[in-house]
Amino acid sequence: MKKVTQDTAVGDMASKPLFIAHHRESDGVTQSLATHLCNVAMLTNAFAGKVGLDKQGELIGLLHDLGKFSTAFQTYIKSAVGLLNQDEDEEFVDATGLKGKIDHSTAGAQLVWRELSKQGPLGQITGQILSLCIASHHSGLIDCLSSDTNSLGEDVFSRRMNKIDDRSHFNEALDKADAAILARARELTSQPEMLKAMQAAISEIVRTAPGKDDKNAVAQQQIGLLARFLFSCLIDADRIDSADFENPKGKKLRANGGYTAWDVLIGRLEKHLETFKFRHPVDALRQDISRHCLEGAARGKGVYTLTVPTGGGKTLASLRFALHHANKETNGVKMDRVIYVIPFTSIIDQNADIVRKILEPYGTEPSSVVLEHHSNLTPEEQSWRGKILAENWDAPVIYTTSVQFLETLFGAGTRGARRMHQLANAVLIFDEIQTLPINCVHLFNNAMNFLVEQCGSTVVLCTATQPLLDKVDANKGAIRIPEGNELIPDVKKLFNDLNRVDVLNRHKPGGWTMDEIASLAREETARAGSCLVIVNTKKAAQTIYQLCSEQDSIPTYHLSTSMCPAHRKSILAEVRMRLEKQEPMLCVSTQLIEAGVDVDFGAVIRFTAGLDSIAQAAGRCNRNGIRKIGLVHVVNPQDENLNLLPDIRIGCDKTRRVLEDYEEKPSKYGNNRIGPEAMAWYYQNYFFARASDMDYPVSDRTQGHDDTLLNLLSVNTQATAEYGRTKGQKPDIYLRQSFMSAARAFKAIDAPTRGVIVPYGTVGPALITALCAAYLPDKEFDLLRQAQQFTVNVFPQTLERLTKAGAVKEIQEGTGILFLDSRYYSPEFGLSETPDGKMEVLCG
Repeated sequence: MKKVTQDTAVGDMASKPLFIAHHRESDGVTQSLATHLCNVAMLTNAFAGKVGLDKQGELIGLLHDLGKFSTAFQTYIKSAVGLLNQDEDEEFVDATGLKGKIDHSTAGAQLVWRELSKQGPLGQITGQILSLCIASHHSGLIDCLSSDTNSLGEDVFSRRMNKIDDRSHFNEALDKADAAILARARELTSQPEMLKAMQAAISEIVRTAPGKDDKNAVAQQQIGLLARFLFSCLIDADRIDSADFENPKGKKLRANGGYTAWDVLIGRLEKHLETFKFRHPVDALRQDISRHCLEGAARGKGVYTLTVPTGGGKTLASLRFALHHANKETNGVKMDRVIYVIPFTSIIDQNADIVRKILEPYGTEPSSVVLEHHSNLTPEEQSWRGKILAENWDAPVIYTTSVQFLETLFGAGTRGARRMHQLANAVLIFDEIQTLPINCVHLFNNAMNFLVEQCGSTVVLCTATQPLLDKVDANKGAIRIPEGNELIPDVKKLFNDLNRVDVLNRHKPGGWTMDEIASLAREETARAGSCLVIVNTKKAAQTIYQLCSEQDSIPTYHLSTSMCPAHRKSILAEVRMRLEKQEPMLCVSTQLIEAGVDVDFGAVIRFTAGLDSIAQAAGRCNRNGIRKIGLVHVVNPQDENLNLLPDIRIGCDKTRRVLEDYEEKPSKYGNNRIGPEAMAWYYQNYFFARASDMDYPVSDRTQGHDDTLLNLLSVNTQATAEYGRTKGQKPDIYLRQSFMSAARAFKAIDAPTRGVIVPYGTVGPALITALCAAYLPDKEFDLLRQAQQFTVNVFPQTLERLTKAGAVKEIQEGTGILFLDSRYYSPEFGLSETPDGKMEVLCG
């Protein structure tokens, strides 16, 4: 056997054979298995301590890789890294086909289950939750009961706990494991606190559940979230210790919670606010909103709403709340981080840039304060590259997308789940909360209540159009917003004071033709100096744009998500420049412009959509109050096909109902078609119509039977009933969720997009060429961060068609990083499924 260098660890026993966890190829150093287990236990202890389950975290960290003490695993890993020689060592094996096939996670799970399950019902519950985390740490949380068609109702958890010794290596691992580690594990399992702390956590969940019943869907989903939280602690600890051993230089880059003090960040923000100059009539109102947020920050943790009309300055006002609130001590402890959850990358680009300039002044290390995480560039499967490029939200201020956030709570695999524990003791700001997918309402509500009530976080729901998340079916999950937790003391008065537009109902029988809408756009541009047309589909945007640009000398611009962020930024910069100079211009855009994009047009034309969308569109008109009044025209286009867009289609229907009702009695709505009264009536109608969609339905095509993710992640009635039918009794396990099946269904239904790097401008092609030639991961990291601005997210069906056409190729074989043929990127419309222009050789 080759000579190796072994690191040291508490508990290493020189008299025993060398058991290794990792081998560093660069210098031949190995990390002992005992060291790895102790390091992970220490980290998991700290992470889980945020919810009072530090000892439980330590236990799962200590035993997660117990199976690696087996001869089968040690022979495999030593053969794989060259510590066993094919010619000299008899025990050498061909490791090529063994990767991932030697079970090393079951043994630790079995030990925890056997030690705790014999301690009564509470021991069984605690044992199941902890052993579930260990057994799942390479796959994502496994199903407890199967919901698969071919094995519906099968007790997957018990089968795993009863896995035969020949395959789990339980007895061998127990015999060969470090004695100090086993002693500590048994000490932990025998401590009364092991069960009492878990009982306290579950009791707190049950205390606020409907009927205080631990068997209902709300309680069971939240207990499942508690398991996922502990799983997150283990995954992050394991990945951190593995990565830090393999890349010691990378270890030095971790902040590990050692952030710039909140006092310092508050000082930077307040200094910036002091320089604020009153340029527009609405600026005084914006200052009032900011002051209300500052005052609200002194209040305790909980769920808050921030209901502010568009253009009210929510970006910096909510940041002011977040920083001051995070700096407030609760039981002597300040909060860990601020996480902004934003629906669109276009808003993240804008808001993160504004905040970064304030919180990271010249001389500050880039991204040391503000971390953006919204790239969909790398494939979903976490490869070795993914480990290097993945980030675990270890920063004081995070900007991420709704998609990434929901993946963290409900997604498949380990990459998203790894970040979940970072949501504890955090200020979570949800910008444009009205964009929350309707099918996620109950899952989201239960998760927010869990994060606030069990994890000590604060949630702020920001929007001009507050959805009624607290008024939905409480038996499935309604967010709990205490009376008086609106940060604006008089919302109705604020809406009246900030009313800068007149919304016109321009619906007519038969609808508007595209030519008529283009004509109206030109007329409004001539009258008001500038006009924004917002449509529901990319096809409509192209049609209106072409009609307007062909028949008029006025500069016309087009925006859609088929354009990469750098392209959109360039167009928006031109648009803003012309608006600032009050030069005539017309812009046609999809919905991407109507939430959080700071532009001020003289007039807006909006295709009929949900009333919340119309209100957001109105926020792009007379935003700064420089005109006496701005006009927003709501039109109903002829022959619009919204069959594949049910959210918009149903929203249109409910909006028509509100607008028709308004015409009969305007006073009922405070004489404001998009005011709080109108919005409340709209959501009441919309949510009533969508009530059956709110628990995330899944069809038999996805799951093999009709079900919901809420059910799969809670009481799992169909699997439980099938178990009872075949076994004649109820399952003898407390948690019955189909975690993995639900996570996969969540991914399948969401039709996750893939990022494709596009050759926009001069930088896009240069980045593609550089990535093709790059081999060093650290260089790749920098290039990929730059490439985020030159990436278009593509749905699976479109990606398949582009791939078949030869328009999308891989940067380097096996990387999963894709780029687009230059012929398929238009300077007007962005990514196209048909070639336009000449092919340019970018990678070869």
